Amino acid sequence: MDASVKLLRCCCASLLLYQSILNNPVGKAFIDLLQALHQIELMQALRHSDIDEIACIQAYATWFKAIAQTNQSWQDFLVTQLLLDNNPFSRQAQHTDIVHLPPTLIAATRQDLQYLQLIYKCSSDNLSQWVQAATNLAVAPVAWYDNAGETTPLHTKLKQLDNWADAIADLAAYYQQYGTGLFAQYSALRWQSGQFIGINTPDPVQVNDLAGYEYQKEALLKNTEFLLAGYPALHVLLYGSRGSGKSSLVKGLLHKYRDRQLRIIEVAKSDLQDLPTILEQLRGAAAKFIIFVDDLSFEEDDDAFKALKVVLEGNLTARPQNVVVYATSNRRHLIREFFSDRPRLSNSDEVHAWDTLQEKLSFSDRFGLTLTFESADQPTYLNIVRHLAAQAKINISQEELEHRALQWATRHNGRSGRTARQFIDFLQAEMAGRIC
Repeated sequence: MDASVKLLRCCCASLLLYQSILNNPVGKAFIDLLQALHQIELMQALRHSDIDEIACIQAYATWFKAIAQTNQSWQDFLVTQLLLDNNPFSRQAQHTDIVHLPPTLIAATRQDLQYLQLIYKCSSDNLSQWVQAATNLAVAPVAWYDNAGETTPLHTKLKQLDNWADAIADLAAYYQQYGTGLFAQYSALRWQSGQFIGINTPDPVQVNDLAGYEYQKEALLKNTEFLLAGYPALHVLLYGSRGSGKSSLVKGLLHKYRDRQLRIIEVAKSDLQDLPTILEQLRGAAAKFIIFVDDLSFEEDDDAFKALKVVLEGNLTARPQNVVVYATSNRRHLIREFFSDRPRLSNSDEVHAWDTLQEKLSFSDRFGLTLTFESADQPTYLNIVRHLAAQAKINISQEELEHRALQWATRHNGRSGRTARQFIDFLQAEMAGRIC
């Protein structure tokens, strides 16, 4: 045990690029446990009688709870952290061929991989047995499981290699395809309090769930395809009446293109002033990003308006080719206009007041593509209802379905895709209640 613990402590301390793999509750608890084991060995070697065995047992308990909360084996946890880690090698490998990376960076990565392989080989059984031996427990503490769950092809290859350093090219290819950090872990994120937050359960809506508005759907899908293919894509404004499915169509893109590395980042209107910072953090990432702004409108002299205008029009900094803005709004003209805003020679202090007014009215034109969602007429509304009812496998006659759908629209929120969805949800619950 003495040599093994010393070697592992050395490996943890010697990581040059991948220190963050152990800079988390599980990794820190692992290092603390090694330190507690080392401390007992040291005290025993010096023949001290006041050995703190309880501290070692508690250190093991802390590590056990931390790894249990991940619901992963120790080995799976390490490989997951390896694939997500954001460091100079993983960042540069996303957009630079490995043969063009600095030799020193390659050497440091290869060395870290060898150290991580040694840490990987330390099993939960090893830790349990070491704690029992160090503390003279009658029974070894329960060992966390070491069986691997579902693994990536790269994880499978690492398990088979004698030297992880030989997998550096495969690791670089993984970063190039999937990226690192939160962008590799989540397909949906939000910008909150100056940082990206992963969304564990994004809205499950599918593009195919949405009936009607075929032209708008096709145009948005084509523009998104351009983005994913690396071609110039347009910023998009989805404008129209409430409940028409504008937001749902954007959210549905997430599930349609998840396997093609599309990421959607939700940004609240109150955070739009952070857009320049957001763009710089997305620039050069492997994934393609849609910045999603829902229910957009501005007041005069709104700082958010100015920040979005810079993103749409550009400045001296080149626009990232992997980012577009998709915004929804109930207003065609995004900046509120009042009659008092209209220039009058008698009371206007501004020489070019009409120019200012035109700038306000034309702001929406700065989106390269504007898709209009008109209010649903009765045939369109009923078509949406029939489409959703078929998906939900609701078994009632078409006459009853349409009659009740029209009644629902009259008594509730009028004809719209949202109203149709609410009606179908109600029908599903009603029919389920009858079965029970």
